[in-house]
Amino acid sequence: MAHSLFFIPDISGYTNFIQTTEIEHSQHVIAELLEVLIEANVENLKLAEIEGDALFFYKENKVPSQERLLAQIERMFKAFYSHLKLLETNRICPCNACATAPDLNLKIIVHCGEMQFIEVQGTKKPFGKSVIQSHRLLKNSIESDNYVLVSQELSEKIWLSADYKSKLYDFKAGADTYDNEEIPYNYTIVNVEALSLKKQEQLKEVTFGRSPDILFEQILETSKEQAYEYISNYRYRNDWTTGVDDFQFKLNEVTRLDSEHTCVINGKHIDFIAVTKEGKPGQLVYGEMTKTPPLVDALYQFYLLEDIGQNRSKLTVEVFLEAKSLIKKILVQLIGKRIFKKGVTTSLQSLSAFIKKQ
Repeated sequence: MAHSLFFIPDISGYTNFIQTTEIEHSQHVIAELLEVLIEANVENLKLAEIEGDALFFYKENKVPSQERLLAQIERMFKAFYSHLKLLETNRICPCNACATAPDLNLKIIVHCGEMQFIEVQGTKKPFGKSVIQSHRLLKNSIESDNYVLVSQELSEKIWLSADYKSKLYDFKAGADTYDNEEIPYNYTIVNVEALSLKKQEQLKEVTFGRSPDILFEQILETSKEQAYEYISNYRYRNDWTTGVDDFQFKLNEVTRLDSEHTCVINGKHIDFIAVTKEGKPGQLVYGEMTKTPPLVDALYQFYLLEDIGQNRSKLTVEVFLEAKSLIKKILVQLIGKRIFKKGVTTSLQSLSAFIKKQ
């Protein structure tokens, strides 16, 4: 029987990350990273299962060449750390999960052997000794959270020596014992500095040099951090925004600069993108911009939050309207401001009522 490949990317630091940070955002971060790893699969590996912080891939009755396997591993490391850089560069959320996400690491376990399948409720899953060995190799004696482990059995099959070196890899021999059976392997700490990470554009704060066209203030019966979560997390928008039929957004994405969402109103789609501006010391700032409303060329709306003690916060909403043509400027003054003021006023009343119910 031909050998099959077993390939397990595992996010290091997951347990501590989940236990010491905000659960919802930490789950979103991990989900995003797992999706990034799945998208980086160019060897047509079959995804058998998502195992919490890890993915279990396999390739039945086929093992890629050394060159292709190492290229696949490098692609996943590059995608993983590029995404962590994106999370760090575009972060606007103040929570611990978003702040500590860049501390996560990646390890990849690769093994080969004979594979059978077991069927459970109509679902076929890989089964057998080699599958068990692959998972046991996750618990090893390598003193790092950022490495590649290739079993000796697989190393021999793809001619990967224990002294293989490149710009990214520096393999060494190792072994661990499981149930009185020693499993030898080759491993390398991955030099993240040597990865050609995708460049992340440093998004700039928005500046206007003028007062907002519309200004509101509202006292909220919660902390600024919790209020920020209700405002910036699009999952809560249906709970307090009025006049919107539907919100469309990426479910497993923590809101950051350039995050997108769409409001559907009477069948029309209004597309928003997350932006930010400078606030006062101690303020949390969330902003969004749209070029969709017909009355204006662009609409910017910012939520600025500051604590005022006793689990209360002050919310300031600033709206900037941009209209280039004379006709649009006149329309903004005649009806635009009135329409936008009414919408913001109603939404803030709903937000305050929603918070009081929590």
